[in-house]
Amino acid sequence: MEPIRIIRVAQGKNSTLSHLYIGGLFACYLLEDSVRPEKIPGITCIPEGEYGLSLNPWAGMNARYAPKYPKLHRGMVEITEIPNYQLVFIHIGNYHTQTAGCPLTGSYWQLLDGDYQVLHSAAAYKYVYPLLVGEMEKGNNRVVVENRF
Repeated sequence: MEPIRIIRVAQGKNSTLSHLYIGGLFACYLLEDSVRPEKIPGITCIPEGEYGLSLNPWAGMNARYAPKYPKLHRGMVEITEIPNYQLVFIHIGNYHTQTAGCPLTGSYWQLLDGDYQVLHSAAAYKYVYPLLVGEMEKGNNRVVVENRF
């Protein structure tokens, strides 16, 4: 089974642009905070490594996503087992200021004033969410995060 992968491809001043691969295929862009040698809460992306994936139906973000996507939402896709991080979700957003350490989905990207942004985030989320849930249901509940810049 091909692991789910987050491949980081470019860094901005305060942002990191990544690609999400599911089943070996490009699924969407991701926007993350900066790569830092030491964690600064809320403004550092998760370190390279292999982590778990699970559905989190109890965290506060569910209150926004369940009514917004009633036919889709079964819980937030959470990246787990990250040392010194908790409640890291793949979710919607456009700017590094909206990540708080979480990967944000995007259909395409742009570089503006030295930082990356992702756009059409909701469309990308609606596409990748059922793919990620399907992979987890098949037992593919690991994600590999790699820096390639």
